[in-house]
Amino acid sequence: MRIVVTNCNTTQEMTEEIVRGARVAAGPGTVVTGLTPAWGPESAEGWLDSHLSAAAVLDTLRTYDGPPYDAVVMAGFGEHGREGVRELVDVPVVDITEAAAHLACLLGRRYGVVTTLERSCGQIEDSLETAGVGRNCAAVVGTGLNVLDLGDEERTETAFLAAAERACAAGAEVLVLGCAGMTGLQRVLGEKLGLPVVDGVAAAVRLAESLVALGLTTSRVGSYAQPLAKRRVWGRPGPAGS
Repeated sequence: MRIVVTNCNTTQEMTEEIVRGARVAAGPGTVVTGLTPAWGPESAEGWLDSHLSAAAVLDTLRTYDGPPYDAVVMAGFGEHGREGVRELVDVPVVDITEAAAHLACLLGRRYGVVTTLERSCGQIEDSLETAGVGRNCAAVVGTGLNVLDLGDEERTETAFLAAAERACAAGAEVLVLGCAGMTGLQRVLGEKLGLPVVDGVAAAVRLAESLVALGLTTSRVGSYAQPLAKRRVWGRPGPAGS
């Protein structure tokens, strides 16, 4: 089984970190390949970044010429684009936001999301509502860290624990790591907090494997019907002023 994991930004180091976490979660025989968009935001932190990221990820998958793959995992927490990717490709598409929330709902009545900047909270809340899992979310809490700050493990852990207390005070019984860059923290934090912590990358990889094993993929009836062939030839804008 081959799974492609798409980073939502152009930072190759983050792609590599995400892929490492995905490979730890994957079952024996699953090959995980990371894709980094050639253009777009260095880190996706806000509405504008998210829309640009979605276009870049779609373009990356549209022009992909590597080995065939069996599923796509979209490793951008709360980022746009999952519906477009489901139209574009013929394999299961699992978004880490949706995957983490679904698994969290199996572990407790209400869950909380701990993410990076506060400005990302509304965007994540909207993504959860669109996925149909928003009503079980007790709170989405920011740590105040930028995405690219997450490489400092000690600082990230301290900030996460402080934000987790706020989420638990709001009624969360399960916590979700609200950024792909937090992958790997779930075991340490779960032990310190004494409650389940779900990593979206791991959740999405396992769900993608399950869908492939069951022979299931995106429905082509209605919402995710593929675009007409004449609309699938896209042009790309040239340089400004051309």
